[in-house]
Amino acid sequence: MAARFGYRAPTQRDELLRLLGEYGERARVLAGGTDLLGDVRGGLAHPEVMVDLKRVEGFRELGWSADDGLLIRPGVTINDLLEDDRVRTSYPLLVACAQDLASHQIRNRATVIGNVVNASPCADMAPALLCLGAHAVLSSQGGRREIPFTEFFTGAKRTVLRPGELLEEVVVPPAAAGARGSYRKLKRIKGHDLGIVGVAALVEDGALRLGISSCAPTPLLVDGLATDAPVEEVVAAAKAAISPISDVRCTKEYRTHMVGVYVRRALAEVA
Repeated sequence: MAARFGYRAPTQRDELLRLLGEYGERARVLAGGTDLLGDVRGGLAHPEVMVDLKRVEGFRELGWSADDGLLIRPGVTINDLLEDDRVRTSYPLLVACAQDLASHQIRNRATVIGNVVNASPCADMAPALLCLGAHAVLSSQGGRREIPFTEFFTGAKRTVLRPGELLEEVVVPPAAAGARGSYRKLKRIKGHDLGIVGVAALVEDGALRLGISSCAPTPLLVDGLATDAPVEEVVAAAKAAISPISDVRCTKEYRTHMVGVYVRRALAEVA
């Protein structure tokens, strides 16, 4: 049986937040829909109402600020990010992760914020945002709060978002602009696929950070590493941070092995 739900498409931010506050847990936010609509068809999500944010004024825009850096708003698609010259120049690690997300057609619909709100352990955009020190701006009728992305994910498919709350902006600080980065993603096939392992590395001001996906209930950050640390010491730190599982795509032992392989390759690229 086809799923039945209401549909609202507000054009103003206040109206959007009012609807989310009114419906609370009974509402789901519709941005690109590439994950959400599949969950609805599969019986994994049962919203009473879909609140479409794509028509909200300003939500499709990338913002820039000397103080804050890059501002990614809820309607910004993966291809919007890829096609922005400033993003390509200033945040190449974001671009590397975005290029490996699905196909061109899906990237035309899928949003950056939707990818992280879905909170899949294999979210492609999460390793870059963690490495870049991004912050999440969460909004509701009650106000706004800002948290680092290291605190955003609470478990597989779970985040700190409360009923009635929206991830309104992802803020990527200007300090990370121009930092050297690398992203490696292991897939079952050579084409577009979900990641079995994802490893991002970033070097900024003498510090090394690793963002790892598909190897724990949430994407995770490994930081506090020196750029001159021995390679095997960095590999050991990465392996100590992960808690992979075996599933239909591969074993936990293979995931652990490939984290080491990709960390070594990433370090060679950012050296």
